[in-house]
Amino acid sequence: MTDLTPQQKAVLFEHATERPFTSPLNDEKRTGEYRCANCDTLLYVSDTKYNSGSGWPSFWDAVPGAVETTTDTSHGMVRTEVHCAQCKGHLGHVFPDGPRPTGLRHCINGLALAFVPED
Repeated sequence: MTDLTPQQKAVLFEHATERPFTSPLNDEKRTGEYRCANCDTLLYVSDTKYNSGSGWPSFWDAVPGAVETTTDTSHGMVRTEVHCAQCKGHLGHVFPDGPRPTGLRHCINGLALAFVPED
């Protein structure tokens, strides 16, 4: 496991959310992999990343089997929470307003991710 900052621990294990437009990964355009900041599991690839305008890194799909979802009823609403299938760390939420081909928007906290650029 990686040494995590207090902010990363808050996001991954206390279900915190980073402020929008604060993650450098929001503007990351290079080809590469997005891995869990806690356990290094491959979660997303750059081919599925897009600019949703939401303020968080967004993807239209995850690597098969890499993430799991649960129902989140916090904050007086029903949302679908996304977490790492390996370590169960909280990543963000998935919404049904994304682009084709899935129509999904995985809205992910940059603090929960580690970007590994392609060599």
